[in-house]
Amino acid sequence: MSDDARAHVLLVEDTASLAAVYTEYLRAAGHEPEHARNAAEALRLARAAPPDGVLLDLRLPDGDGLSVLRELRRDMPDVPVIVMTAHGSVATAVDAMRSGASDFLVKPFAAERLAVTLANALERAALRREVRDLTAAKPRTALRGFIGAAPAMQAVYRVLETAAQSKATVFITGESGTGKELAAEAVHALSPRRDGPFVPINCAAIPRDLIESEIFGHVRGAFTGAVADRIGAAQAADGGTLFLDELCEMDLSLQGKLLRFIQSGTFQPVGSTTARRTDVRFVCATNRDPLEEVKAGRFREDLYYRLHVVPLRLPPLRERGEDVIAIAEAILAKATQEEGKAFGGFTEEARRALLAHRWPGNVRELENVVRTAVVLHDGELVEASMVPLVAGPAVAPVPPPESVPPPRLPRGLAAADAARLIRPLAEIEREAIERAVELCDGNIPKAAAHLGISPSTLYRKKAAWEAAAE
Repeated sequence: MSDDARAHVLLVEDTASLAAVYTEYLRAAGHEPEHARNAAEALRLARAAPPDGVLLDLRLPDGDGLSVLRELRRDMPDVPVIVMTAHGSVATAVDAMRSGASDFLVKPFAAERLAVTLANALERAALRREVRDLTAAKPRTALRGFIGAAPAMQAVYRVLETAAQSKATVFITGESGTGKELAAEAVHALSPRRDGPFVPINCAAIPRDLIESEIFGHVRGAFTGAVADRIGAAQAADGGTLFLDELCEMDLSLQGKLLRFIQSGTFQPVGSTTARRTDVRFVCATNRDPLEEVKAGRFREDLYYRLHVVPLRLPPLRERGEDVIAIAEAILAKATQEEGKAFGGFTEEARRALLAHRWPGNVRELENVVRTAVVLHDGELVEASMVPLVAGPAVAPVPPPESVPPPRLPRGLAAADAARLIRPLAEIEREAIERAVELCDGNIPKAAAHLGISPSTLYRKKAAWEAAAE
């Protein structure tokens, strides 16, 4: 839909006074409203002339608004539906979103909020139509660092190409290791801003007391250690793209400042009283469910409204079928060249092992497994026995609980003395983490994959240890 097109919007609202107000809101925003007073009338009007968008009250005199929503989703899945509730229940709104609603509004709301929410929903619907219409002669096998031809990845490629051309914020979700930063880089590289800077900020890796300065910068004397003015990511990304990774880890107080920045395009460095303006395109990512974070009160609703414009879900590796082999072969070719080895592929048994594994660490775990096989072995083909994280390392069986002898103190050692030999669990954990990072030559993501935890967890722990040492 072009910016100057008038949208036909079906307003489903049983309260006459509210219907009159919302009708004027829609007309002021340049749309053509049509009013339905109950569920039956809404379905009749929608089927007679399918609207471009629907504003749906969840409480109607002749039925449940969620039932109307399900009917509309079944009959016209491309039409965005924004639900309205007067009860301030985020849980109800989340249920509506899961039933297919594009967004939700909590009454009372201002004309500006309605205009922004509706514009976002209409833009998302237009992008979905473009993605569906972009059918290639044959499936794509790669795009900007992504490898794979699985159906789930075809949808990812099309959203990346289509959304990159717009100014809309892209909100990327997916498990750790699925390539969220790679997707953000692709959005930037495919956009008209490709010649501008791409500035990533990992909201989980920066201590809470420093992240505001990292994003907005600071002036000299703003806090202890601020010996000079410093620009932040917001100013550094001027004319380009600001990527906010692990966004749901951001502190609530900073979320409010980020919202003001997104709404106005202006910000104040820490310690400054002067507002500065910058032009950035936002791309966000999280490995959490943002709606669950809203429901739990850890993520602001209004910030969600602003950022969740074009959602992009990256599928986990276990849902991508034969893509596992294509990615593994690409990693193998690169690692073989770097290590000076002669591997030319995988045996059939190794392929079956790769396909059978669940890959909880996704592509990052696969890369570690293949590189480990190349570093530790030689040959023309990688065999299943060379990938122990997939095939399963040989582990001595653990005896059943009843056969495990009780711990015994060394002869002559009192229980009080033995207590001093027991080390705190936090100390043992830190030793294990630091040892893993050292063995991985300082590569935090690689160490995290071997330890079976998220890289953001390692970053947070390292930051906490460094802060405690100061």
